[in-house]
Amino acid sequence: MQGLSYPATLRPEDKGAYTVTFSDLPEAITSGVDLPDALEQAADCLQEALAGRIVRKDHIPTPSRLKRGQHLVQVALYLAPKLALYLAMREQGISKTELARRLRSSETAVRRMLNPKHDTRPETLQSALEALGKRVSVAVEDARRIQGALAQAFRICRLNGGRPPDRQHPAAWSLTIPTACIKA
Repeated sequence: MQGLSYPATLRPEDKGAYTVTFSDLPEAITSGVDLPDALEQAADCLQEALAGRIVRKDHIPTPSRLKRGQHLVQVALYLAPKLALYLAMREQGISKTELARRLRSSETAVRRMLNPKHDTRPETLQSALEALGKRVSVAVEDARRIQGALAQAFRICRLNGGRPPDRQHPAAWSLTIPTACIKA
């Protein structure tokens, strides 16, 4: 099972702002005026970086291990199955034409499935992934637990002089919310 979350490094800047970078995706750089804004901007930045790589047919790196002081940023739910399909096709060396043949569909339909901006029905993506021997699994966690973890992370941040919490704090672990994973 491959998780679809990437570690982000948040570096404090002047006046409470943060710069966000992704070591796995050097083109993904953003910033936020405070920690909540930086995390929100990080999520948007990650989606755009991955979508760009899909469109350009570039390599998508496997997320590296979370290091001390980093935050895991989820791949958005709308993009996760498209990314999984793209990765599965590359992994197996399957062309759009071959996938279309397996689905008894057109190559145009497969191109739309891979287009990050095209609104594809989840059932369609699920069928395409199943044709490649993959299964989509969605996990949902209690929102109250997540809100409490975020509040604790912000408290730790204030206590750390503006630095984000590290992995040794349970609140930092709770910020990783698996929304979509792919099982072989």
